[in-house]
Amino acid sequence: MQRSDGRAPDQIRPVNFNLNIAPHATGSVLVAMGNTRVICGVTLEEVVPRWMKDQSVGGGWLTAEYSMLPYSTTTRKQRDIAKGRLDGRSSEIQRLIGRSLRSVIDLEKLGPRTMWIDCDVLQADGGTRTAAITGASLAVSIACKKLLEEKKATSSPILKLIAAVSAGIVGGSALIDLNYEEDKAASVDFNLVATEDGEFVEIQGSGEEATFTQNQLDEMLTLGRSAIRQLIATQRSILDQSERNAAESNESGNQESRN
Repeated sequence: MQRSDGRAPDQIRPVNFNLNIAPHATGSVLVAMGNTRVICGVTLEEVVPRWMKDQSVGGGWLTAEYSMLPYSTTTRKQRDIAKGRLDGRSSEIQRLIGRSLRSVIDLEKLGPRTMWIDCDVLQADGGTRTAAITGASLAVSIACKKLLEEKKATSSPILKLIAAVSAGIVGGSALIDLNYEEDKAASVDFNLVATEDGEFVEIQGSGEEATFTQNQLDEMLTLGRSAIRQLIATQRSILDQSERNAAESNESGNQESRN
């Protein structure tokens, strides 16, 4: 099938991560997947939810919030606060983000604090929830590294990187990483979340007034796992580059002080 942007059925959109985009966040990432852009910020509070205290639950907690900014779509999207309530879609997505990241965080190692993940969509062109999860994974990794550097944790709470991608059936063909036009035309819509060692965290899927076969399901899962491997390889590469840059900066600073 010929896609509108020229991609092959198994080809993800161009991906870019801009780290430390929000100076006051403990960890932050601006993630771009094609024309979809989401800023993911992590902040830490040295408190836990009241229910944890009431139930004598140890460790910490991780929770997420998700929002689409008014100018993220072609027509202005009303803010939730103006409606006086969070819409059902945003509520579902932020729960998905929270569940996904809790699957790879050791809450005991996090300690008695709350990790907030805020994901704000700057521009929407399909796959905002999957981009948010993929960006949040990096932001959490950065935040956990800072916990270690500040000696607030003895070992990193993050166990693995995760990433997410959309898949679907469009015009009878299985496609990966759908943009808005493809998502709108899809007869089957899937969202896949998996870890860097290939284990699935969550699979969301449904026929949009259609059914799908076992073969189509298997094809979407195969495409999804391949795409997630690519995303996590990019995540790992950007983290490694960030660490090299930090090491070079420290070495340069040491040399200047010696001189």
